[in-house]
Amino acid sequence: MVNEGKLSLENQQKLDKLQEELASARDTFLGYPVSKDFDYSELNKFFQYPINNLGDPFEQGTYRVRTHEMEREVIAFFAKLFRANPKDFWGYVTNGGSESNLYGLYIARELFPKAMVYYSESTHYSVRKNIHLLNIPSIVIKSQENGEMDYEDFENTVRMNRHKPVIVLATFGTTMKEAKDDIGKIKSILHNLAIQDHYIHCDAALAGSFGPFMQPRLPFDFMDGADSISISGHKFIGSPIPTGVLMAKRSNRDRIAKGISYIGSFDTTITGSRNGHSPLFLWYALKQLGVEGLQQRYQHSLAIAEYCEAELQKIGVNAWRNPNAITVVLPKTPQSIKDKWQLATEGNISHVICMPNVTKTQIDEFVNDLKNCTEQIIEEEFSYDFSLS
Repeated sequence: MVNEGKLSLENQQKLDKLQEELASARDTFLGYPVSKDFDYSELNKFFQYPINNLGDPFEQGTYRVRTHEMEREVIAFFAKLFRANPKDFWGYVTNGGSESNLYGLYIARELFPKAMVYYSESTHYSVRKNIHLLNIPSIVIKSQENGEMDYEDFENTVRMNRHKPVIVLATFGTTMKEAKDDIGKIKSILHNLAIQDHYIHCDAALAGSFGPFMQPRLPFDFMDGADSISISGHKFIGSPIPTGVLMAKRSNRDRIAKGISYIGSFDTTITGSRNGHSPLFLWYALKQLGVEGLQQRYQHSLAIAEYCEAELQKIGVNAWRNPNAITVVLPKTPQSIKDKWQLATEGNISHVICMPNVTKTQIDEFVNDLKNCTEQIIEEEFSYDFSLS
């Protein structure tokens, strides 16, 4: 039996040390879109079960140690939030945004095998990997200064390849600047170019969960023209396990589904065995929060982001945000600041993401650290070894 015997003192100390390190790291990061204000202790009893959501959550299947019912309720919640056709929606809970994006591109490729994929240079790094895995030809579109897709470049590039079907990977909340590609504009460009065979997948990993509450509202959902949408569950909502949600049209899913007699279900997901605890976490959180709770979380994050931007500007830091964004962009910080607050940095910029758990007290401490930091920013230096050995 796995539970026979006890850990040695040395291994128990390793676990204790790991817990201390994780607690310390959790309490001092501002640079990554991960919510940490969750409490799923009421669900601890479910860890004694080998919950496996293999197969399609909307099919019966033969394996019953699963949370398919909760998974369907999670999908239905987001179908309504993202204004999907109530008679034509489908989805499943994935391992995260990368898998969700892979699935969106997979459906698109199966529908249009000869298509070209278009995505902006600000798109998440997983998209390039997914396109390579699926072996789809692609073209990178320029980004505007704020991180949003350059629509003029998109239109000119598509025009040169208008004999091919179009797959667009739009981003609703880019990694570094939380820029949002406008699906309404993308759809309009495709219409003006008379391109009928097209598919739009919206990567809304962070901002999708609060996109419906933005004022003014930005086009990104099914009614705006998306064919599939992906979000991350561990980001704005919060989860101890990385998780995502993929939403698509059932009519498109039906065109690629394959029956598998072994599990008594359709093979419609990327992975066979799937984490059955993640849908349970999301179900629990959404039942507690509801739409109103999600909106309140966004309003809190937005207020903290506005405060962070203003406080940084007070000390002379050129901080800025995209409209409706909870991400504050600032010039690259010294290494000690980057290390303490675990700031994601790309090129000459860093960012602070004001997740629902971030407080004004944390922002004050961060701003104070930055104000009093005397360390110089060291640019990367490259050396070359010309020896042949």
